Amino acid sequence: MDKKKCSSKYIDELIERYPSLLICKQDIQNAFLTLKKCYENGGKLLIAGNGGSAADSEHIVGELMKSFKIPRKLDEAFKNNLIKEDDELGKVLSENLQGTLPAIALDGHFALSTAYMNDCEPLLCFAQQVNGFGNKNDVFLAISTSGNSKNIIYASVTAKAKGMKVIGLTGEKNSKLSMISDICIKVPETETFKVQELHLPVYHCICLMLEEYFFGN
Repeated sequence: MDKKKCSSKYIDELIERYPSLLICKQDIQNAFLTLKKCYENGGKLLIAGNGGSAADSEHIVGELMKSFKIPRKLDEAFKNNLIKEDDELGKVLSENLQGTLPAIALDGHFALSTAYMNDCEPLLCFAQQVNGFGNKNDVFLAISTSGNSKNIIYASVTAKAKGMKVIGLTGEKNSKLSMISDICIKVPETETFKVQELHLPVYHCICLMLEEYFFGN
């Protein structure tokens, strides 16, 4: 199966399990293509959300930074470099390290976050990290069930100003985030916990497609 058909397979399986997400099909595909281009160009993904969406941010990082479903073998050149640096330790590293898709969740830097919130403007904490970490080839995944979380909006505006692409992940209502985003996946629910219940299979699908594209046979 070629990679284009494989990515389509994952979206079809997603919609078979969650028929209400049919309305999001093209946006999910566009989000995948945007992230594919980001990683092909040496970029990384920055992710932010509040509460349950902060937990989702960390969850996504876990799926991208290590094997999700399939093995992610290192390329031979890097394996050889590891062994060249230290024969004993390099062999352990070369046999156990996995290929990665770089991703950073912005909720977990407690010293930086608390320092910035204490010294500066608390609502700009994510924006400050986007300003520091973000580059032109990167993508910002902005998660907000309402689409109107102020700290997420500030970070999204900062990302756009840095030349980054912004992917929004929200509920079905039009929002400030849906207007700012280059792509906005608006799952068809409005109540917070129901929106979050649909966010998880959406980002799992995107992670599966990315893993298959970059690490599949």
